[in-house]
Amino acid sequence: MSEKIIFDQKELDLSINRLCWQLIENHCDFSETVLIGMQPRGYQLAQKIQQKLKELTSIDNILLGSLDITFFRDDFRRRGEPLLANQTDIDFLVEGKRVIFIDDVLYTGRSIRAGMDAINSFGRPQNIELLVLIDRRFSRELPIEPNYVGKTVDAIDAERVLVQWAGDKIEKDQVSLIRA
Repeated sequence: MSEKIIFDQKELDLSINRLCWQLIENHCDFSETVLIGMQPRGYQLAQKIQQKLKELTSIDNILLGSLDITFFRDDFRRRGEPLLANQTDIDFLVEGKRVIFIDDVLYTGRSIRAGMDAINSFGRPQNIELLVLIDRRFSRELPIEPNYVGKTVDAIDAERVLVQWAGDKIEKDQVSLIRA
């Protein structure tokens, strides 16, 4: 197994900063916008983005929720072992709001499709945008494209993109490409 670092701590910080400035440009005061982190790893990224947005804008009430899509996936019954659900924590309505889905890696697009099904339980959004840290653009199975991208990675199916945050058995945030 080989591992290649595609984002180190410094590059990751720069990318998150750039993504936040793009969000500020398109959403101004965030009064009609909510951030939804896809559980589990997208929520960790969403927390970092919300914190950086607060620092950059001095707006304290940027709404953030976490969305579990486990039972909305089209493959949850196909697995041999029972799935463990994560927690959904959205304590606000998304009715008429601009929703920004945040996930760490966009691969086939199936998780985002499941997220679009799941979010309807909380109201009908005005629109949905997608922010991803890593876009694996040549692996898409559904016609889903991100609005905001940290980095595009051309990886084959045998390779895996791994996003690790400090505290996950490592000292610094990093993104790796792992080949089996």
